[in-house]
Amino acid sequence: MKTTGAGLSAPGLLFAVAGLAALLSPFMTLAANRIVAGEGIFLWNMASAGAVIPGAAAVLAGLGLGLLQQPASLRFAGAVLGLGGALWLLTQGASSLLAETGEYARVSPAVGFWVLLVVLMLLMADALTAMAPRPLTRGAILVAILSALGLILWSGALSDLSVMQEFASRRDAFLRETMRHLGLAFGSLAAAVVIGFPLGILAHRRAALRSATLPVLSFLQTIPSLAMFGLMIPILSWVGATLPGARALGIAGIGFAPAFTALVLYSLLPVVGNTVAGLASAPPAALEAARGMGMTPGQRLRRVELPLGLPIILTGLRIVLVQNIGLAVIAGLIGGGGFGTFVFQGLNQTATDLILLGALPTVVMALSAAIVMDILVDLTRRTPKDKT
Repeated sequence: MKTTGAGLSAPGLLFAVAGLAALLSPFMTLAANRIVAGEGIFLWNMASAGAVIPGAAAVLAGLGLGLLQQPASLRFAGAVLGLGGALWLLTQGASSLLAETGEYARVSPAVGFWVLLVVLMLLMADALTAMAPRPLTRGAILVAILSALGLILWSGALSDLSVMQEFASRRDAFLRETMRHLGLAFGSLAAAVVIGFPLGILAHRRAALRSATLPVLSFLQTIPSLAMFGLMIPILSWVGATLPGARALGIAGIGFAPAFTALVLYSLLPVVGNTVAGLASAPPAALEAARGMGMTPGQRLRRVELPLGLPIILTGLRIVLVQNIGLAVIAGLIGGGGFGTFVFQGLNQTATDLILLGALPTVVMALSAAIVMDILVDLTRRTPKDKT
């Protein structure tokens, strides 16, 4: 990593400047109700000095620790300290602003908070990259962060925020759409594995099938997501109206079925392509040795090609899972459910916090899935000695 001055981190210096700019920007928004545009409130105007100073000091201290080149653990601690300070400012500002307003008033994080949140998360990621923790340690850090987030939400510390009030009025619907979103993302991944993994093995074995299959799947990948979801509507409408029992299985022009089908089609290229690439990555010498030992093609596949190609295959699954978590939001536009339901409701009602109710868990889910899959890829790349 490059340094600036006497042991200063160049990324840390950039983060510090961006963080200071965020603190000087409107930190919260106060609105008369959930729909109207709010007024930006600066840090020094949203609560008493006694409430603002501890949080601001924690943020500044965290940004200051982020300036240090070594050790990286101090930069990580600075990011955690800064996030704690930003959370303190958010809770103190929300309660103070609402205490002086009417019954329908809403408070929300403004641009200053969101920029500061991104800066501190980038600082944390930069520190973790320098620390280079083992895969299982990264998993423990992820569990700790998600547990802390869950504890904060469960404690009600953020209940004054408008997005949490949107959640409180839609708790049952949120839980239902969470399960629907998980079903779309993970269900389509499972279906793509069931279809794409055997197809990838066959394509690896037969060049003619490979040359015919991969271009078709590549073409499907180029279709814009909204157009793909739209194309599924007339096709599945015809299937539901023509085939006996199709509607009883939930196959119709709108709803879960077209969204699920579109996500499966999008998933096939990464699954098939990475399966072919993973199996092809086995060194010829290893394959010749396996043949010399008398292994059958099936045994070579199970004992040589799959173990050696597993990191590449898992990388394809990572692409699919993160992609589908994001694309499942569009399912809300065609009645497929998921977090996109809140996003499009919020757009129709010009309710920003309702949009956030769908967008924020999608981001958290996608980031968590990416980290978990990266850990699995790293574990499969390590030798038994490295894993101990």
